[in-house]
Amino acid sequence: MRDLKKAENEMKLEFSSKSNNEAFARIAVAAFASQLDPTIEELADIKTAVSEAVTNSIIHGYEDKEGKVKIECKLLENTIYIEVSDMGKGIENVEMARKPLYTSKPNLERSGMGFTIMESFMDEMHVESIMGLGTKVTMKKKIKVEETNIEENEPIVTA
Repeated sequence: MRDLKKAENEMKLEFSSKSNNEAFARIAVAAFASQLDPTIEELADIKTAVSEAVTNSIIHGYEDKEGKVKIECKLLENTIYIEVSDMGKGIENVEMARKPLYTSKPNLERSGMGFTIMESFMDEMHVESIMGLGTKVTMKKKIKVEETNIEENEPIVTA
């Protein structure tokens, strides 16, 4: 993860690459992100992106083998940084894998929209992968802060 030595808070999570842990990961990251007081929509975006990243690690990274999925989150200046990584087989062609509707598992009826979904719900998304060593997806989302204009008592949204 980007050098965030001045992070205001951070957490690390590691779990078995079992599909029933995807919901756990999504909820754990959402609970951590809630410190930033996100809107329901912002929280849903984070949960969806984490769900996609974890599912990719489980389905594609480890296939039929069991391994570990790691999540690292950091909070800094109303922004959450999320890193989901595995030590699975890696992605042969990251550029191709990021294209909408591309899937390496058409027999599993995968939509091929995982990276596209992550990218659309987060402000930034990067993928690093080395064949035989694993994959790391790093995402960033800035949570908008709502302040109240004291004179007019109206909410002011700042980014």
